[in-house]
Amino acid sequence: MVTIDDLKFDDKGLIPAIVVDHESKKVLTLAYMSRESLQISMERRLTCFWSRSRRTLWLKGETSGNYQHIVSITSDCDDDALVIEVNPDGPACHTGTFSCFTHELF
Repeated sequence: MVTIDDLKFDDKGLIPAIVVDHESKKVLTLAYMSRESLQISMERRLTCFWSRSRRTLWLKGETSGNYQHIVSITSDCDDDALVIEVNPDGPACHTGTFSCFTHELF
């Protein structure tokens, strides 16, 4: 089993986290986690991210009520990216859509 200490955070202390709906397996969002936000997420079983724009911790759903309840967290083969499966309480995107990924390119 991998621990937080095994993970490879970038030079800013962040690791990308792909959030996926546990039931549909649809990608909901891509966010970044610091060591602290990952620890909070694991303890509370709710997604907590590092906001790069605001430079602060961000508990998803704290203001909107759209919490993401964590089912599992898995790291990739290099331990430098995460997939977080969640049961969401509502939309993942700040625009109100289920997923942040709605713009088709191909």
